Amino acid sequence: MPVCPIVHLNGSFLPLVEARISPLDRGFLFAHAAYEVTAVYGGRFIDLPGHLARLSQTLAGIALPNPHPAADWAALHTELIVRNNVAEGIVYLEVTGGAYEARDFAGPATFVPTVFAYADAKPLIGKEARDGIKAVFLDDTRWKRRDMKTVQLLSQGLAYRAAKAQGADTAFMVEEGFVTEAASANAWIVTAAGEIITRDLSPAILPGITRAGVLSLRGSGGFTVTERAFTPDEVVNAAEVFTTSAGAMVAPVTHVGSRPVGDGQPGPVTRRIQRLYYEAMGADLAAVAPWALERT
Repeated sequence: MPVCPIVHLNGSFLPLVEARISPLDRGFLFAHAAYEVTAVYGGRFIDLPGHLARLSQTLAGIALPNPHPAADWAALHTELIVRNNVAEGIVYLEVTGGAYEARDFAGPATFVPTVFAYADAKPLIGKEARDGIKAVFLDDTRWKRRDMKTVQLLSQGLAYRAAKAQGADTAFMVEEGFVTEAASANAWIVTAAGEIITRDLSPAILPGITRAGVLSLRGSGGFTVTERAFTPDEVVNAAEVFTTSAGAMVAPVTHVGSRPVGDGQPGPVTRRIQRLYYEAMGADLAAVAPWALERT
């Protein structure tokens, strides 16, 4: 679906077709920028405070000042979805190092950030969540600070292209014999013994907000999670595999390469986690995801 017609740029709301950013912007020249993608469901943001906290951490990590306090960021997000009448979809926010009069690697003593945001109205619980996705393994060629959500996304973009060329939807990135994460999502496996595993937090992976949301459901859902690195062999031999992200939420992985995961269908643990997560965000499962009630 196309981006909504009204965007935010440096303090103003204006038509997308009128938005202009300098070609000397550091986001364009050096990928010196942070971004966040926050889901909207039922006209409400999902885990916005978590996204804003991570934004603040990323900005500090890449030497950019945070242009707004959390309350102002929240107001900006809210006005954007109100102006575009978005009840379900995402808001994309990017903060760059801004533009100045030269292409200089170090940049000025003090950056004046560019702030850009748009809304995208689209269903969040759809075919991928219902039917699952296919994945392949690829070498992880990304920079080492994946815990910061920056726009250095070329490796991810190429990973998606390579995956699609192999008939898959995403890639599981592998480094030094272990899976780091999926191309743009955190990765999870469920062993044959029923153990749920996701990689522990470190600079090797992004601290996903949806990942944290799933972990917060452990008490009410009656499940436990082991946080550790796992191998491609563990993925191939897992009973279930799924990913978590703001855009796709909880996505079952039904095939890895040419091999089915389990019986090649979304498994009962994944369905239970989907159900718990959707209920927590206020979804009417019978109306929008009756399949999430299956295999429980």
